[in-house]
Amino acid sequence: MKKFILVLTTVPDEKTGQQIARALVEERLAACVTVSPAAQSFYWWEGRIMKEREHILIIKTKASAYDQLEARLKELHPYDVPELIALPIERGSKKYLAWVDMETKSPRL
Repeated sequence: MKKFILVLTTVPDEKTGQQIARALVEERLAACVTVSPAAQSFYWWEGRIMKEREHILIIKTKASAYDQLEARLKELHPYDVPELIALPIERGSKKYLAWVDMETKSPRL
């Protein structure tokens, strides 16, 4: 298993994204969360194709934090079925990944 991951989720508005981002960083479940500008999402929901404006959260963390991060995101997230996708970080700047490691050290992890 890779040591570091990117977790992606979408939220309905920037304010929600900022609230979730701040909570995850404060709780040391993520070293950094990027809240994107608005994007258009098209998806199936309850038998219909939906078109919504959403913001993407790009969450940088350790793979070992995923289970706690997922549980906390489900508590904070306004969607019934939030998008939660984790991607392994195959390579990266040693200094940046050392920083991610340092900033996610917590008794919770």
